[in-house]
Amino acid sequence: MSLKRILVIDDEDDIREVAQLSLEMVGGWEVITASSGHEGLQVAEAKQPDAILLDVMMPDMDGPATFKKLQANPSTQQIPVILLTAKVLYADQRRFSELGVNSVIAKPFEPMNLAAQVASALGWEP
Repeated sequence: MSLKRILVIDDEDDIREVAQLSLEMVGGWEVITASSGHEGLQVAEAKQPDAILLDVMMPDMDGPATFKKLQANPSTQQIPVILLTAKVLYADQRRFSELGVNSVIAKPFEPMNLAAQVASALGWEP
């Protein structure tokens, strides 16, 4: 199996860092990061990651708006997206799944379990 490349888009430095370390060390994947929706769109198009972990609450362009732009771009619309969110109420979960994202992972997440959650959501072999 080829090395998977994951893009983590989150405006919080510590979340990006923890997710990157977790996915690299536990998942054995290559991780690239972006600190905003705008930067994430550029990186996704340029690097063509195998999946994107996308924060829901970000300034300027939030996760759902970023996801819609990813879906509107033919070169990024096939990339699976998993939302990272502190909003875990049923109504929020339903709204996110109606967007068409692959999965939702609650924040704060357990760093040692993050790679397994991503692999499970995407049907990847651990």
